[in-house]
Amino acid sequence: MSNAYLLIRTIHILSATLLLGTGLGTAFHMWFAHRTGDLHAIAAVSANVVLADFLFTTPAIIAQPLSGVALIWLQHGDPWAPWLIAAYALYVVAGTSWLPVVGLQIRVRDLARAALAAGRPLPPEYHHCMQLWFRLGWPAFAAVLAIFWLMTAQPRLW
Repeated sequence: MSNAYLLIRTIHILSATLLLGTGLGTAFHMWFAHRTGDLHAIAAVSANVVLADFLFTTPAIIAQPLSGVALIWLQHGDPWAPWLIAAYALYVVAGTSWLPVVGLQIRVRDLARAALAAGRPLPPEYHHCMQLWFRLGWPAFAAVLAIFWLMTAQPRLW
């Protein structure tokens, strides 16, 4: 194996790990801060979740397809292998679920900050945003888990 291949594979594995780990970690903290109902905690955690998505998740989302294509090319692999097609489709599912989640997290952060500054409770819009955030998080997380399985098992699907 060439040094380029090993470097790109390492980047691919690390960015996949960051994607899954940051997603799970931020979702855990966001959900449990929400469940406390503590406005200070919600404002702080939602701000940190938005920051973590910017610093860790976004670069990982960019690195994944770039490093994946490079690995296929370096291995002279078939970019249309069925397990890869399934992974591509699941990546689209994860992305189309995650993008609205990012917007919702930013809105939740802004609503919590505004409520905290005004000394008021969280508005109904906050609770609506959190319901959508929760519902959209599941398909994104499930898709990422399925992609992990596809990447490690590389099954014959059809």
